[in-house]
Amino acid sequence: MSEQSLVKQVVAQGTSMGGAVLLITVGVLEFLQGISAIAKDQVIIAGIEYTYQFDVTAWGWIYLVLGVIVTGIGAALFTGAGWARVGAMTICAVSIFANFLWLPYYPWWSITIIALNAVVIWAVATWNPEAF
Repeated sequence: MSEQSLVKQVVAQGTSMGGAVLLITVGVLEFLQGISAIAKDQVIIAGIEYTYQFDVTAWGWIYLVLGVIVTGIGAALFTGAGWARVGAMTICAVSIFANFLWLPYYPWWSITIIALNAVVIWAVATWNPEAF
């Protein structure tokens, strides 16, 4: 293995482990965001009408379930198992889609989560646990 390839794998491994931490953190935050929306908290305010609008309670249940799944896959990603890596890429893609639809409610939060999910997808797709 070339030195450049080894460095790339070390960066991908470190980013994947960081991605696992990020997935757990984002999962917990999405879970709490879901509880807040279900409870009709005043933090979430439905603004303008737009094409993909759901009831805030519906978004709450979506984020509650998504948060549990993201947290579980983030914890499993620490093992480096193939299914956890595929699951992480899949759930990050779903999270990107959900946060795209959530843009009218919290645009900066959504953009941040979309960017973090993209980093996790890159890291998990690039990391080869058998390279060491």
